[in-house]
Amino acid sequence: MPAWTDQLRFAFQPVVNLSTGSVAALEILARPEPGAADVLTSARRCPDLDAELAALAVRAASHQETLLPLHVNVFAGTVAELPRLTSLTKAVHEVGRRPWEVTLDIGGPFLHVPGAALLESVAVLRDEGFRICADGVGDGDLPLRLLGALAPDLVKLDASLCAGLDADRGRQAVVAAMRELCERTGGLLAIEGVETERQYAAVRDAGVQLAQGHLFAPPARRPATDVYLPPPVSPVVSGPAAATYRPPSGPPVAQFLQPAALLPMTASAGAVRSHLTGFPEVSGVLLVDTDGVPVRAIDRDRFLLSLSGRYGHALYADRPALRLADRPRTVGADATAWQVLDVIAEGDRDRTGDDVAVVDERGRCMGVVHLADILRALAESRVEEAARLNPLTRLPGSDEVNAEVDRRIAEGRAFALSWLDVDGFKQVNDGAGFAAGDELIRSVGRTLAGVAAAEPSCRVGHIGGDDFLVLAEPDGLAPFAAALLDVVWEAGGRPVTLSLATVVCPPGSVGGHHEAAAALAPLKKEAKALPGASWVVGRPGSACTEVRRGVARVPDPAGPEGLRARG
Repeated sequence: MPAWTDQLRFAFQPVVNLSTGSVAALEILARPEPGAADVLTSARRCPDLDAELAALAVRAASHQETLLPLHVNVFAGTVAELPRLTSLTKAVHEVGRRPWEVTLDIGGPFLHVPGAALLESVAVLRDEGFRICADGVGDGDLPLRLLGALAPDLVKLDASLCAGLDADRGRQAVVAAMRELCERTGGLLAIEGVETERQYAAVRDAGVQLAQGHLFAPPARRPATDVYLPPPVSPVVSGPAAATYRPPSGPPVAQFLQPAALLPMTASAGAVRSHLTGFPEVSGVLLVDTDGVPVRAIDRDRFLLSLSGRYGHALYADRPALRLADRPRTVGADATAWQVLDVIAEGDRDRTGDDVAVVDERGRCMGVVHLADILRALAESRVEEAARLNPLTRLPGSDEVNAEVDRRIAEGRAFALSWLDVDGFKQVNDGAGFAAGDELIRSVGRTLAGVAAAEPSCRVGHIGGDDFLVLAEPDGLAPFAAALLDVVWEAGGRPVTLSLATVVCPPGSVGGHHEAAAALAPLKKEAKALPGASWVVGRPGSACTEVRRGVARVPDPAGPEGLRARG
């Protein structure tokens, strides 16, 4: 080994899962001693040296008693020039690790790195099982085009974006954009430099899933077994990052990923027992084949109970652990928390508390999720969802519809936003009573929800009172019009009509939901001016409108004012 290795030390900093509060991985950081400070600079220019540093980092981790996945830093130029990172791959296998337990934090400079060569090398490394992280995003020279092409498993934002995130709208917009990119490419979003509890609240509120920083634990010569996690606080972020990411089908399972304890499928029961007793925090072991695909699962409590019985140790200790194992329960990396719950519910009742393995597209184990974390997250999401629902109709408020409008604008999609309300609702309440008025609003809400259930791309919301929002495709409003405008409504025996105003927004016609709402307001006023059930359609910035339902008042040669149907 080169002499400079004697002057090089490594520190470990935990990567914290913000959903579970647990340590998801350890980043290994090279720390040259005095006199060896030029090693890292040399590694930037010498790919072989950089790859050797990465190999040394993995070997340094092998001297620590940890099962946690590892993050190893390499320069983009190194990856482009050395497709297989042979010295690193060799070290991973020599210390008994598997490539899928190692994430390569690829950092800049990217400026003079051949993009095609980098992408080819990343494909080779992925094929071997390594996970890919784009490191230092936001303060380097990584082109957005290349970032999208890399489609990294993890985007790690530079610490400079964390500073002032709670108040800086520009930083909030950048984080929101990266969250959107990760959602589309199937990756996770991480950030470095979390130093204060206010920053912690800001990054959580912005939808960041993994974080590092001195607030949790500083880099240390030995891996941290415990990290500091602040108590829950109220959101402090406003602007683009204020809406925490909430997928409509539940939070993604990747947010709750925990390291898995993996042993080869040939392991003996005695080896599994030694592993479980040596790592008391491990709740179970997965037996995997040579490709890292789970073959059997061992629950800690049931396994140790079997061995502790009379003759248990004598019967099983030297025999394959497969005899005491169950079929693994697995979900894909793109699964949601609800899908995990479905897997658990469909299994044996005595395995309800077992971990569920998360596998990649090739079936290789990426980690496990614990039932407690899933239940806690779903309970919290239900509480948050209930707080956002209108108590009368159980429909969401305007925030959810507005967020979806902004999403479609960002995606460059056309959409139609509609405002529905009851004509003369105050008179309805005054004449028929508030109970009849409430029942009318509930009926309208049920009708909206029923139509929306058959239209996957639609969103409906109850702003309050008698006002509702409908978001649909430009040609997707006919079912709503038929169900709401072409039927007879009544409250307390009194006939009631509804008015619908729609603004059709082509791509690029509005910059946000505020502009869409502003364009909708005069259309609502025009629709309300028409007698009976009405529907008026317009476009942003255009004075031309179309009356699709209702009778428009226009000058009539036969009299001072007449009525003529235009819809």
